[in-house]
Amino acid sequence: MTLKTKLILSVSIILIVGFVLTNINNYLASSRTVRKGIVDHALPLTRDNIYSEIQSDLMRPIFISSLMANDTFLKDWALGGEREEDKILRYLQEIEEKYGFSSTFFVSERTGRYYHFNGIQKKISPEDAHDIWYYDFKALNKPYDLVVDTNEAAENSLPIFINHRLNDYEGQLLGVTGVGLNMEMVANLLKSYRQRYGRDIYLVDQHGLIKVHKDQSLVDRVNISALEGLGELGERVLNVKSDSGSFDFWRDGRHILLTSRYLPEFEWFLFVEQDETQALAGLRRNLYKNFAIDGLIICAILAITVYILNRFQGQLEEMATIDKLTGACNRREFDRRFEMACYLSKRQGAPFSVILFDIDDFKAVNDQFGHMAGDHVLKEIVNLAGGHIRQNDRVVRWGGDEFVLLLHNELGQARQVAERLRTEVRSQQLLAGFGGDSAAVTISCGVATYEEGETLDHLMMRVDSALYESKRRGKDQTVALPASIKQPTPKPV
Repeated sequence: MTLKTKLILSVSIILIVGFVLTNINNYLASSRTVRKGIVDHALPLTRDNIYSEIQSDLMRPIFISSLMANDTFLKDWALGGEREEDKILRYLQEIEEKYGFSSTFFVSERTGRYYHFNGIQKKISPEDAHDIWYYDFKALNKPYDLVVDTNEAAENSLPIFINHRLNDYEGQLLGVTGVGLNMEMVANLLKSYRQRYGRDIYLVDQHGLIKVHKDQSLVDRVNISALEGLGELGERVLNVKSDSGSFDFWRDGRHILLTSRYLPEFEWFLFVEQDETQALAGLRRNLYKNFAIDGLIICAILAITVYILNRFQGQLEEMATIDKLTGACNRREFDRRFEMACYLSKRQGAPFSVILFDIDDFKAVNDQFGHMAGDHVLKEIVNLAGGHIRQNDRVVRWGGDEFVLLLHNELGQARQVAERLRTEVRSQQLLAGFGGDSAAVTISCGVATYEEGETLDHLMMRVDSALYESKRRGKDQTVALPASIKQPTPKPV
């Protein structure tokens, strides 16, 4: 793994971990804020509002049943032997029509007759399961009670009955009177609350038996102890009577927040539930959006990082391999190129040669025309050399005014390249801009071909010998040194 790859991988991990941790931390903080708002404000406010509305909606029938229980007409009619039944039926009908109750009734203690606004329904009996409510209510010895029971007169629907004792003027029981609210009406009432507040609302008695619920199949049949999550909280929830309570539990993989309030008027509990999982759905959507946006940001940052790294790496590689003055390769790059050429020669038998040349009397050029002229000459000669080589060949500044051409040619072709370059350099007026219009710049060249197994030092010693020979012959010469001839003593490289 390269250093650049490690750097990009490290930046990626830092960005991903940083963005993920930041988003999760923000999500958790927001979740805590939302939960606190639900538990401390939203649920209690909803609960208390519902309680007030339930009081308003259910206290009215309690008040009407209380008026019926204290109505002198009803007392006098019962004490008068329950004659003229049409009067009591008309009385019950008028209350039913005026207030819109689903049921109005009177049950006589003396005769056991069940008077309904539709007529006399039956005679109650302790053996009839539908009549147990009457005897249970008598045993309670309370002024009134709320009961959910099967109403045979309403096609077995489930209403809430407000039963009220009817006593004579001496306080003796004459019977039970009251009204009934259809369970569907109450369910619709709670449904409107549910739609308004977006929460589940239901009523249970002191023993945990569900009395009012959106699902009527649970009413008077299912105890909260049998419900998932609530079963473990059943006793704790039902023990909170002095004030309201807040609880939480899990149901079907969803976290439910619950607040309760005891209704002393009915001796029931009001339960209000909020699905926290649903309440946090918006936060989760924002979390996913943030992840997507962060992913795009990370990709953009990585793309910019890779671009900058590649650009600076290219600049660094250029600085490390290119001579700043002339633009030719430096000796470090030449070493690498030489190794590649040796590899190709060994594997594919591809020949390569080197040309070593320097500028004749270059010191005199600097002394006579100045160093700027000398630098100009160096750069121009490199440019001229670049015009005589192929794409995979290289011009190398060997040192000072000495240059090397690495050519993928055999000796004869390399010598031709050296001759063309030497001829072109001599024909150029390289010092024309420095007052040397008539001064000619020349180069001397040495050429040698790589031999299998030869080291770079040995090859350069041979080509340097060829260059030395061209100098000895009078400069402005090209000498190719075959391996078969005796090599002159080289000068130090």
